[in-house]
Amino acid sequence: MSTVELRERLADRAVAGPKQVAITGTFLGILAAWLALPPATVRTSTVPIVLGAIAIALGGYAALRDERRVGYGAVAAGIVGIPLGLLVQHSSVSHLDAAFAWGTLLAATLRYATPLTFAALGGMFSERSGVVNIGLEGMMLAGAFFGIWGADKSGSWIGGVAIAMLAGGVFGLVHAIFAIHLRADQIVGGTAINFLSLGLTGYLFIQVYGSNGTPSLSTGHWLTGESIPDVTISSGNNFFAQVFGQLNLMIWISFAVLVLSYLLMFRTSIGLRIRACGEHPRAADTVGIDVYKVRYVSVVVSGMLAAMGGAYLSVGFTHSFNENMTEGRGFIALAALIFGKWRPFGAFAAALLFGFSTALAYAIPPAYSDTASSVLRSSALFQALPYILTLIAVAGVIGRSIPPAADGRPYKRQ
Repeated sequence: MSTVELRERLADRAVAGPKQVAITGTFLGILAAWLALPPATVRTSTVPIVLGAIAIALGGYAALRDERRVGYGAVAAGIVGIPLGLLVQHSSVSHLDAAFAWGTLLAATLRYATPLTFAALGGMFSERSGVVNIGLEGMMLAGAFFGIWGADKSGSWIGGVAIAMLAGGVFGLVHAIFAIHLRADQIVGGTAINFLSLGLTGYLFIQVYGSNGTPSLSTGHWLTGESIPDVTISSGNNFFAQVFGQLNLMIWISFAVLVLSYLLMFRTSIGLRIRACGEHPRAADTVGIDVYKVRYVSVVVSGMLAAMGGAYLSVGFTHSFNENMTEGRGFIALAALIFGKWRPFGAFAAALLFGFSTALAYAIPPAYSDTASSVLRSSALFQALPYILTLIAVAGVIGRSIPPAADGRPYKRQ
């Protein structure tokens, strides 16, 4: 390589491309609002205005050079960051410290993200094999009811989670029969699963527990207690202890399932078979892969994982069951799966985003309970935040997040 060529290459590397410029702009747009929050708590309006303006300029530069998606994202970050930063600065520091206690807030994020993680991973197995699973909501709800019923009858949370997984697997099998064997419309079939679960769990809840509601679950020994125990690894008051010091066992299990799902799907021949059935089932059938069997197993596993998320809600989190207690979390998990491009860690990151919005929605109203503003004290208003964020996230990835090629297409062996 000549000296001239080397200099040209170094010059090309020294100049940031439009995409890197847009990413920098997005970071600055986020920083415009972030610096007004604890612990920085910047109180001058110049900072968000300047940072937001730079973000808009960098985004415009990238958009004019054919990086429209990330460029417009940086512009949007700047446009949102400026007013948000200015708005936060009008709040008192004491209220901000109460609402944005980051250790507590991140621990709550993990708690709210866990059921979404289980359901999203379940949806990944189903859709990677080629079967759309709109029924995640119903499978989660079935897991929530049968989990607490199983814990109540068996006297152990382990029995409750096992029965919840069995129930989720049965609902997954029903969906698989209609989607694979009968080749019914998978969207309609998944919707039917949701309504079936809603009606069945509501009926059984009234018949079994009546107006008294579900009984209080005992803690007991970590193996024999009826509620899923917490795992205490630190009792200090530092940031790590606040976030990870005392988390429910199911949260740690979700971390393990996340890693195992990735390894299974992308590092083993089993995962290769699943993905082959979702991308090109006829070619998979040609090389000897039983497409029907792979899809059946994948959908059943999908139902079992979604039911684990429901069991965590009832047995590990609220320690009770109420009709329709999942409240759309199955659909949010499906949005997380799409947002994460049908990959485990991407779906987990999206679940954390939705979990953080839920945690924030519950943290803000109590922090501002002493203010005169009814808006800041309205918990119902802020609880809509995760659903609004879901709509924005899904709208933002439509046409950009590409599903498996055969997803939703029934396969008929020749």
